[in-house]
Formats: sequence, C-alpha cells, structure tokens
Amino acid sequence: MGSFLSSLFLIAIAEMGDKTQLVALSFATKYKPMKVLLGIFIGTLVIHLFSVIIGERVSAFIPLKYLKLLIGLSFIGFGAWTLKGDSCPEGKSAKNAWGPVTTVAIAFFLAELGDKTQLATISLAAQYRSFIGVWLGSTFGMVIADGVAIIVGVIAGKKLPEKAIKYTSAGIFILFGIIIIIAALKIK
Repeated sequence: MGSFLSSLFLIAIAEMGDKTQLVALSFATKYKPMKVLLGIFIGTLVIHLFSVIIGERVSAFIPLKYLKLLIGLSFIGFGAWTLKGDSCPEGKSAKNAWGPVTTVAIAFFLAELGDKTQLATISLAAQYRSFIGVWLGSTFGMVIADGVAIIVGVIAGKKLPEKAIKYTSAGIFILFGIIIIIAALKIK
C-alpha cells in the first residue's frame, strides 16, 4: 500500500504543470471530458507498465545503497527539471480517423516517453520493487493530475498560478531526493 500511495502522490505532483497536463487541457477543449480521461488512463496505463518493468529490472543489477543514491539524485534532478519547465509546442490541428479515446491514448503514450513522470515511475519501481503498487499508483496519480487539468479547462477556463505550482512541485521532489539520499548514506 505504501508503494501505491507514494507513487500516486509523487506522480500527481510531478504531473502538475507538466506538458502532458497542457495536452489534457487542450484535448478537453476538443473532446468530451470523459473520453479524454479514458484516453489518458489507457495511454498512461501502458507507458507506466513499461516504466515499472524497466525500473524493476534495473534494481536487480545495482546494489541497494547505490540505487538509492541514484534515485535520490534523480528526484533532485526532477525538481530541477520542474523548475526549468516543460514546453508544449503549438501543433497544427489534424483530422484523424481513430476517434478521441485512441487519439488521446496515443498522444499521452508518446508525450510520456522520456518525460519526468516516466523517469520518476522507473525510479519508484526500482526503489519499491512493488510492481502493481507502483504501476497503478503512478497511473492513477497521472489521471488525477490530468483530471484536474480537464476540470480547469472545462469549468474554470482560467490559468492556474503556474509559478506557485512549479516551485511547490520542485520543492517536494528535491525534499524527497534529499530524504532518499540521507537514507542511502545510512546503508552499510
């Protein structure tokens, strides 16, 4: 249960202000919110499945102390990445024959490749070695964060205070990174 809750919380925080949240907001202006949310869920479920498999494989080859140091440094890196920010390039609107759910699922799968939330999921899987907990926790964390973007896009239509979200998210990642590094240094 700890791996599920930690993954849910950290991925939801990581997703705040991320480019895929902007993608969710954009899709919510074109398609019905429930179809967008379903597409996000499917795309995220698949990409995070691959991420957890990668994370668990890595943990089998690297000693725990060094793995935790690497994970702690990666979380600090995610914090720095969050401060730097992501960009969502303006693309041309294209017609497609796949429908909204498939379009959103494919877009989220591709947008997450190499993204900080994918890398965070890999790190969480390596740390917890809890396949189902990390997989489902990270997936639902993404869906929750992107659901917020959809709600904002549909109901409020106003801009969230990006700087506050960015600095809070970055601070949480850096804090968790420091905590993990301190714990790793205690391992003999």
